[in-house]
Amino acid sequence: MKYAKYIFLFLAVSTFSGCGFYSFTGASIAPDVKTYQVNHFENTALLVEPGLERDFKIALEDLIQNQTNLTLVTSNGDLVYEGEISNYRISPTTATSQNTAAQNRLTIGVKLRFFNRKNEEDDLDQSFSFFYDYPGSSQLVGGQKTTAHEEIIERLTQDIFNATLAKW
Repeated sequence: MKYAKYIFLFLAVSTFSGCGFYSFTGASIAPDVKTYQVNHFENTALLVEPGLERDFKIALEDLIQNQTNLTLVTSNGDLVYEGEISNYRISPTTATSQNTAAQNRLTIGVKLRFFNRKNEEDDLDQSFSFFYDYPGSSQLVGGQKTTAHEEIIERLTQDIFNATLAKW
């Protein structure tokens, strides 16, 4: 039993060294991929929220920066993210007996085009969407709107990261 510690250590080291390009964030990035760029995401939704495209772009850049060793560049990136905010909609989800909204839902949708210039098989053209529910008696303004945007953007960017770099 005095060797159990060494056997466990050997197994742990051999397991993690055999994982190739895996990281603890779940990213699976080839060693020749060094840079990424996030182009402007145009807001083409019918209801346009000013500044949303900027907030989304910054959040996506920050997530990739924080969870990988890739370098952000403005052009000629090995990985390129682009697309548009295609949906920004507020709709009632449940009603009261007085025919008013008991709960509303903000939905934001993003159409993503992802290009891996080192491996075109990884290219992706996909839509992502997420929502935030809030009481029907409230208006989506101020802190509530900020919270809604932050939660939705966090989920959208994580879903995009998982689909493009973690391959989940």
